Amino acid sequence: MTSLLSSLFPSGVTLLEILAIAVALFVIWIIVSIPAWIAGKAVTKGKATFGQAMLATLLGPIVYIIALVVLDLLLGGVFGSIGYIVAFVLAFVAWVWVYKAIFKTGWLGGLAIAILAIIVFIVLLIIIGTLLVGIVPNLLPSTLTQF
Repeated sequence: MTSLLSSLFPSGVTLLEILAIAVALFVIWIIVSIPAWIAGKAVTKGKATFGQAMLATLLGPIVYIIALVVLDLLLGGVFGSIGYIVAFVLAFVAWVWVYKAIFKTGWLGGLAIAILAIIVFIVLLIIIGTLLVGIVPNLLPSTLTQF
């Protein structure tokens, strides 16, 4: 076990630090699942569960990255730089398919959940950012507060 950990993490990293990273990643996963859950509830008329949202936010990016890499490799050689744009669009379609499948909606429902989740995420970022700046003065560097 020790040799496995030493090969995965830089020297000096303790098991407690690894545990803290794992807990932080789990908390972040929960936080980014909230917009998908809210969007899912709105689109499915309240049928979406938080578990579905967590599964969607776990699988969505994985499917997106795999689709993007594979499609870019396949299409990039054939179409050049336009292949990347096509791969990007198709990878997004794959992500929407994940939302469609997990939330048991149609294609438009999956797209609506994806778009609403992005909007809710941005609104939450603005709210949390505003609260943090109000609670913790000097959070932003002085050059940003001049605007």
